[in-house]
This record gives sequence, C-alpha cells and structure tokens, in this order.
Amino acid sequence: MNIKMWVKALQVIPRISKEEWDKLDFISRWLIATRAAALVVTFSSALIAGLLAWRDGPINYWWWLLLLIGLYFAHGTNNLINDWVDARKGVDDSNYFRTQYGLQPVQQGLMSKRQTMTYIAVTGLIALACGIFLATQRGGFSWWLLAIGVVFVLFYTWPFKWIGLGELSVLAVWGPLMVGGGYYVLTGNWDWMVVLASLPAAIGTAMAIFGKHIDKLTADKAKGIHTLPVLIGDRLSRAVALGLIVIQYLLVIYLMVIGYFTPILLIVFFSVTTLPMVWKIFKVPKPAKEPAGYPPNVWPLYYVAAGFYFARRFALLYLLGVILDVILHLTGIVG
Repeated sequence: MNIKMWVKALQVIPRISKEEWDKLDFISRWLIATRAAALVVTFSSALIAGLLAWRDGPINYWWWLLLLIGLYFAHGTNNLINDWVDARKGVDDSNYFRTQYGLQPVQQGLMSKRQTMTYIAVTGLIALACGIFLATQRGGFSWWLLAIGVVFVLFYTWPFKWIGLGELSVLAVWGPLMVGGGYYVLTGNWDWMVVLASLPAAIGTAMAIFGKHIDKLTADKAKGIHTLPVLIGDRLSRAVALGLIVIQYLLVIYLMVIGYFTPILLIVFFSVTTLPMVWKIFKVPKPAKEPAGYPPNVWPLYYVAAGFYFARRFALLYLLGVILDVILHLTGIVG
C-alpha cells in the first residue's frame, strides 16, 4: 500500500515515470488512471442530493451510500473511457495537450488498451450494479435516469464532446441528473427546486471544463474536435466562463430570497477571495509560454487551473452551506 500516493492522487494528477508506475499498488494506479482528483465534484453532487433528501424526510442511508459509490465509479469509468477512446482515435498523438499536463496511461504506454478495458469493465460494473439495485428498489423514473446516465458515461467523449455538447453534458450530469436524479431515487419525488439547487455547483464544474477546452482550443481545432470554445472562439468563451461565475452567485442569492435555503448559504461568498486571480486570468488571452513565477507542475494548464481552483472552493463552501442548512432544519432552529 502506498497511502501517500493515494492522498496525492486525490489532490492532483501525478506526473510519474514508467518505472514509478510499475512499483505502484493497484489502488494507486486506479486512482491515477481515473483522475481521482477530479472525482471530488461527483462526490459533492451525490452528497448534496442526499442532504436535500434528508432535509425533506427520512431516507435509507444504505441507498445514499450506494448512490455515492455508484456515481463516483461512473465518473471514474467515464474518465477511463475518455483516455481509451482518445488513444484509439489518435487524439493524444503528437504531444497533444492531454499528455502535457498529466498522465495518460494508455497513450504513454503505462497500461495496454486491454488492461484499460479491464479497468473500464470492473469500474463500470460496480457503478452499474449500484444503479441497477437502486432502480430496482425505487422503480418508476429511476430506470430512465439510469439509462440516461449510461448514455453520458459511454458517449460523452465521443460524440458529445466532438460536436459542442460536452460542456452542456457536464452541466446536465452534475446538476439535474446527479442531484435531481439522486434526490428522486432517495425520496421517490422529482422536485424542480432541487434541480435549481443543483445548478450553482454544477455550473462551477461546467465552467472548469470550459476553461480546459479554452486551454486546448487550438489543439482541438487541429484534431477536428468541435468543443464549444472551438465553435464560438476564444474571446467569447472566456466571457462565457466569467458569466457562469456570476450566475452561480445570483442563483445562490435567489434560492435564499425565495426561502429554499437559509442565509447560512452566504458562506459561499468566502469564495470571492479567489475571483481577482480568476478574473485576471480569464480577461486576457493565454500567454504563449509559461509566465514567470507560475506555480510549478501546472503549465500548460492555465484557464482550467484557475477555473478548477475556483470551482472546487465554491463547491466545497456550497456543500458546507447545504450541510449547515440541513442541520438548521433538522434541529428545528428553522422551519
């Protein structure tokens, strides 16, 4: 066991050599291959779904645990499929952006395509088993939610990302599908207010993906990958990303004004301390080379690094706000 590497893989996407990879235990390899550092956003969405369901009435905690596990492994499966598909289609050839900022085990020869398929099969079956159990228990619309989830897992990388639907897919999955759908599985009710409450954090995730696709706009255009930034251009994409940040805060304010959340959700505004840096980066075109004094081992990540830094801070504060709001309701402090 290499617990130190587990912790590191949950924080960043490590850059390691083939020799270092060969010495790692299975869990370390799985965490790195699934890009576990990015899975925190899924864990957060699943927690929010359960918290809102818990606030509205008693829930089955084992189902909530299975929801957490299932969504976590579904996201991991998608990341594995992403690397496998890109390797098969030659996307990551010629020092493509993905291989510059972190490990791409398939492309860089750390895992064979067959080994990657094994990882995909095992990870995907765990996610599917959780989904089938929950759909069997809840029934009704949950089967459709499971089917929609499978479609996004299998086809996000291709064709959705290639035809300008990747960013919208991320927003739909991490908001309405995970939180709204998770709430439905746990309560048996579809609640549009829950869907609305899912959007602040989900928009942050979509904004970070927007940043990633702006970073590799030129490379994607050359490969024929028509992400939304490729379709609308660099300048407008950066403006949209900043606009999404504003919408996040406006949604939180609206949810408090209408009484869905208590003012405890104002805690998310502690994330504004990151905005000067994020705003400064997104306001101007990406520099041609790594800026002086740039954090080590981050370049060529630029917009996505800033976007993910903000999105992660906002999401964790939003999650904390929801937790405190639920406590206030369950203890009877507020009605």
